[in-house]
Amino acid sequence: MRRRQAIAAWVLALPFVVLFAVFTAWPVISSLFMSFTDLRSTDIQTPFATNFVGFDNYVNVLGDPLFGKVAFNTLLYVVVGVPLTMVLALAAAVGLNSIAWLRGFFRVGYYLPVVTSIVAVAVVWRFLLQPESGLINQVLGFIGIDGPDWLNSTTFALPSLIVMAAWRNLGTLMVIFLAGLQTVPREMHEAAEVDGAGRWQRFRYVTIPMLRPTLLFGAVITGIGYLQFFEEPFVMTQGGPLDSTRSVAFYIYDQFGFGNYSFAAAASYVLFIAVVALTAAQFRLLGERR
Repeated sequence: MRRRQAIAAWVLALPFVVLFAVFTAWPVISSLFMSFTDLRSTDIQTPFATNFVGFDNYVNVLGDPLFGKVAFNTLLYVVVGVPLTMVLALAAAVGLNSIAWLRGFFRVGYYLPVVTSIVAVAVVWRFLLQPESGLINQVLGFIGIDGPDWLNSTTFALPSLIVMAAWRNLGTLMVIFLAGLQTVPREMHEAAEVDGAGRWQRFRYVTIPMLRPTLLFGAVITGIGYLQFFEEPFVMTQGGPLDSTRSVAFYIYDQFGFGNYSFAAAASYVLFIAVVALTAAQFRLLGERR
């Protein structure tokens, strides 16, 4: 009976296993081997004629000044964007949790940008950030401030993308945090209030510790997404001005376009290591204390 159950389970799982092996596992393994060769687009017809170069691609990636610049852009995007998104989402979740009237309406409104095409969102924000006709500079002009050329400034281009990303992604975290807030026992707040704790003290010492697993989940998924940001600079700035908004993912995309397949594969695995390191750091910071 146990053997029959095992056979039936494998038969049912076989379609997924085959699709996963062909379209996920094999490309991943192939790209890993590719990163240790000198494969270029001109070698596609004779891939077995390529040479094994060891870690040369990884050394060249880490030694490329442009990669250092895009890595710094990506790091800044993550270090500023993830906390900003989480703070805004938590504030929105706390506000919605305190009201019952029209909660569903506001939840849908906050979440709407998440399900909207990123290309459409980026195009709209590009128009909003226009120096002359953009709505943001027009509003600033009403209060006497001469707004800059946001997307063509090496100072303001990346912060503009960070703000747009935080606005677009806070809806996902808000829904997650709102669900977490509704699991916090009301009795704990009442007990803290009886002990003389104020609203901020209850939030800091009761709500935040109870939300630690939810905060960890939100930080991990947001951090992974922000490390791989690509669509925003691709649509809005094309990586400019002067590569100030070019990300690691954009850099990898360019290398594939240039035909440097093995070099791009090595850069992809450097990004993968960064994702693993960031996730481990978030688990260390926000994980359960023992």
